[in-house]
Amino acid sequence: MLKTVQITIPRQLLVKIDQAAAELKTSRSGLARQAFEETLFRLRLAQMAQQDAEAYARQPQDPDEIVAWESVQDWGDA
Repeated sequence: MLKTVQITIPRQLLVKIDQAAAELKTSRSGLARQAFEETLFRLRLAQMAQQDAEAYARQPQDPDEIVAWESVQDWGDA
């Protein structure tokens, strides 16, 4: 279900939005949806990275864990 919303943006930005929408062969709404979705995706990635950092701060990686995997890593050099 689509919901109509109203936003206020500077005229200069609207000109750039219209140019980008035309270049991408989409509408203002389509461009806005894509921008919102990409922004929310990047926000979620940043939140997950923050959660990882906090988890490693609470329980740092043990150097022995790294050594255990060194013998099986394959960088495709050979």
